[in-house]
Amino acid sequence: MLSGQDLDAKKVVVIDPGHGGKDSGAIGENSVQEKEVVLNIAKAILELNEKSKSPMEIYLTRYNDTLIYLSDRTKLAKTLKVDLFVSLHCNHSDNPYARGIEVYVGSQQTQYSDNATWLAFNLQANLNKKMGFESRGVKFANFQVLRETIGYLPSVLVELGFLSNGDEENYYSDSKNLRLVANLILTTLKSML
Repeated sequence: MLSGQDLDAKKVVVIDPGHGGKDSGAIGENSVQEKEVVLNIAKAILELNEKSKSPMEIYLTRYNDTLIYLSDRTKLAKTLKVDLFVSLHCNHSDNPYARGIEVYVGSQQTQYSDNATWLAFNLQANLNKKMGFESRGVKFANFQVLRETIGYLPSVLVELGFLSNGDEENYYSDSKNLRLVANLILTTLKSML
């Protein structure tokens, strides 16, 4: 459990489905688009949370196919004073054999770094165990959404696999798999709060 939390307060999380609008993000060989995959996973997280016995308060940075500036995504999390910020993405590589999940934590050290790293390792472990994807590990980076949130709250960026890899693109073509991923993320977040 993340430390320093009020156990009676309803936990608040921002899920950030990356890209949107004119920014498709990664696009697979069969035209699966990152912006659609992560938005559908985020919406499934919302739906599953609402049906759960003890729902958290979850906000999305976007609820439809619109482009939201990165700074506006992070402002939402800071303004709401959320407990966690999770940015969802899919990867792409020129190497069609690149595969697996990686979770990023901000490279800057703050009072939230340990909790963010713990969350990243738990997300990585749970996603890899249930999905069977290769683990590419937890990594540290200076991505804008991490840089602008890590001083205020635990935040991670999850790369949910490579759309440039045919097997992983096909996995995300199935709505059942999107719900499975959503459930794994939601379960992990609940276990951390």
